[in-house]
Amino acid sequence: MDRLLRHIKACRNARLPGARRAFRLSGVAVGWVAPALAARLLDLPGFRADGDAIDLAAPARLAEIAAALAAEGLFAWRGEAFDVRAEAGGAVLARIDRGALPAFGLRAEGVHVNGLVRRGDGWFLWVAQRALDRPLDPGKLDHLVAGGIPAGFTPWQTLIKEAAEEAAIPAALAAQACPVAVLDYAMERPEGLRRDRLHCFDLTLPADFVPRAADGEAAGFALWPLAEVLAAVMAGDAFKFNVNLVLIDLFLRHAVIDPQSPDGHRLRAALTGEALAGEALAGEALAGEALAGGDAAG
Repeated sequence: MDRLLRHIKACRNARLPGARRAFRLSGVAVGWVAPALAARLLDLPGFRADGDAIDLAAPARLAEIAAALAAEGLFAWRGEAFDVRAEAGGAVLARIDRGALPAFGLRAEGVHVNGLVRRGDGWFLWVAQRALDRPLDPGKLDHLVAGGIPAGFTPWQTLIKEAAEEAAIPAALAAQACPVAVLDYAMERPEGLRRDRLHCFDLTLPADFVPRAADGEAAGFALWPLAEVLAAVMAGDAFKFNVNLVLIDLFLRHAVIDPQSPDGHRLRAALTGEALAGEALAGEALAGEALAGGDAAG
């Protein structure tokens, strides 16, 4: 099971605060910024040091500030606004371009849909291949439908939108999806700190349904037996990094991996961020504790 656990550990590899400083909006802790960005922010009007934290007194200015920093080349501009919250489901405090989220260590939320087909010989999963021009993990394998939750959208609204855009799934069919899990992680990536919450769904599709890459984000789709999906996840890194978490949850729920076995319990504990004997899985639990305490410590 170590070949599966490594995917979970990779997505929960952030040790917070580390060298980062807490980032606040009008005194409310929302993220983490690395030393270079912290220093740049303190050169800008409206930012101040508050102990070990960096505070922006006017949260409404965050979007325009992020646009200016993107123009300086500090991070890539994605052209898609996301809500900024102190905690998942909390009040919206500001909005910011998606490309700036990792730089500020802000929470982001997304949806992932397991597109399943039940046949006489078992369960199958529609697997997408990401187009080579995608800014994140081009060419990797992916879910049939997955996407970040943009500003003003709910997970359900995002699911319906992304299903139509990415796989040409009619809204009435996409609405049959069932929520199955919520997975959190905090991960160090080349683009920065990802503090993500994944809203996971199962969607059982008719055997004669064939997805179509409507918006070009996917290069194509293939229908895989679940056992082959498990083999691919165990073998390497063919799938986009966070897709592996959702698939491990799927394997446990569909008993591709025995959920009652010691390995099954170990994987489930890792997915939910529970402490494992002899193992340290960093992530959102640690991040939340540090933010709740006010100033970044250590």
